[in-house]
Amino acid sequence: MPRLFLKEGFLMANLPVRIAAAGLLLALPLAGGAALAQSAPATISVSAEGDANLVPDMATVSLAVVTDADDTSTAMADNAGAMQKVIAALKEDGIAEKDIQTANFSVSPRYQQVKASDGSMQSEIVGYEVRNALSVKVRDLAKLGAVLDRAVQLGVNSGGGISLSNSDPSAAEDEARREAVANALAKAETLAEAAGVSLGDVLSISEQSSMPSPVMFARSDMMMAKAEGAPPIAAGENTYTITVNMTLAIEQE
Repeated sequence: MPRLFLKEGFLMANLPVRIAAAGLLLALPLAGGAALAQSAPATISVSAEGDANLVPDMATVSLAVVTDADDTSTAMADNAGAMQKVIAALKEDGIAEKDIQTANFSVSPRYQQVKASDGSMQSEIVGYEVRNALSVKVRDLAKLGAVLDRAVQLGVNSGGGISLSNSDPSAAEDEARREAVANALAKAETLAEAAGVSLGDVLSISEQSSMPSPVMFARSDMMMAKAEGAPPIAAGENTYTITVNMTLAIEQE
């Protein structure tokens, strides 16, 4: 119950005082929220890249045998015979069994357009194509050209690509990562200096990486290799690129 008291002939209660106090308490969180919004730090966001080169030490090769015949049995038998010779030759050349893997096997009908008795054109099966593709890891690049040449001589007539890679690229990636961070910090310093402000702490940092692209080796190249002998393979260098995104606080004076 509110207390009543007499003041200058009027009966007063302390209820309005309590209401006023409650209003003051309600206003405090609102004022605090405004203060927090005003204290949110200003930031500078930058992106930068870093690169590192590394000589490849292995290759992943796609080797495929494609055969055609009027019926599936003949097409599959021809394909199996050629592929068995290819796999045996790879093992003789020092390729470990764990590094030879079937990547794709398919049997597809071949069609041609023929005129039906009613004069319309219809599709008719005239044969079958069998495709058997291997993914092969060659860990000695000095053997790569000879491996390709022998595979083509034994029946490989299609290839998806050669990817020259590194068994352990972590050292190059770390080097690229350090360079990217240094470049990002340098860029942020330049922006801060130009704007007349000082940098604070790093608030966030993230990265994206890019891998070297495979070298394509198309079916026509396979047939050329069969005619001209072992193709020359230049290892060159792989470039590993790291992109860093960084956000830094601007120090408040």
